[in-house]
Amino acid sequence: MPAFKPAYLIHGDDHGRIAERRARLRDLAVREGGAQGLELFEGERANPDVVAGALDAMTLALGRRFLIVDGVERWKDRELDSLEAALARSDGETTVGFFAREDGRLKAPARLHKAVRAAGGDVAAEQTLKAWELPKWAVAQARGLGLELTPEAARALVAQVGERQQRLLRELEKLALDRPSGSVVDVEVVGELAAASAQQRAWSLADALLSGDGAAATRMLLALRAQGERLPGLIYWMSSRLRQADRAAAELDRGRSQAEVRASLRMPPAAADRLIADARRLGPERLADAVCLIADLELASRGASAASEDTAALRTIARITAG
Repeated sequence: MPAFKPAYLIHGDDHGRIAERRARLRDLAVREGGAQGLELFEGERANPDVVAGALDAMTLALGRRFLIVDGVERWKDRELDSLEAALARSDGETTVGFFAREDGRLKAPARLHKAVRAAGGDVAAEQTLKAWELPKWAVAQARGLGLELTPEAARALVAQVGERQQRLLRELEKLALDRPSGSVVDVEVVGELAAASAQQRAWSLADALLSGDGAAATRMLLALRAQGERLPGLIYWMSSRLRQADRAAAELDRGRSQAEVRASLRMPPAAADRLIADARRLGPERLADAVCLIADLELASRGASAASEDTAALRTIARITAG
């Protein structure tokens, strides 16, 4: 049985990694205490006083309780009196996970950092690396997977795949499955990675998902799987598009103009305008939920679900595009 601490604060600007860690904690919570032992605090319920009340409340659930709290990047130090006191009174049978998807001025408050540590909890930062740091990071990750990635190949990998660490890691994992341990990966091998046509079809799937066209997204998923595309690669493209829209919605919510958001997306203007329109329609809360659902799907695709990975993917598409 894992040893859980009273509290965790997971924060940073790597929203994909934060969503993965949230999904992992949620899965562990259900395994440890069942669904009745898990409480989610999102939207208006993600309020310091509401969470403090839940920490102090009696419960009929057997075993450890888990509270998962989203959106703490919007909290302020002055709002944390009751929560700080509740954390200090922790009963030892409750674990609370705070998740902060930080961006610009939106940061988990310093007082929450201190309160979590004072309660005997852990604080972990999930930060995206700078572009110039990625090749060295990729070499280290490849070594951990049993591959020797040359520095030139690492730079080529970043140039070809992009700067998202999750995407880089997925490509390295695919290489590790295809090659014996100790293999040297050079520039030529990197050049043989993802085919542009497959990526384009995967983007179409991601766009259908974001637009809310569940029927089209389902057809595309089944067609891509029939053509031999692996689900982890498709999850990456869906997750990337949803995170782009999530960031766009957050920027719009903070008052940035559509032109400013369009310029930050690094895509053709027409595609950017479609993504912005979808981001406005869905809003930050629904997009954050969608990112979490994709993270749950990635966890399920690694064997954390009794359902087949295709069934899990179809259910996720249905949930994201519902309503």
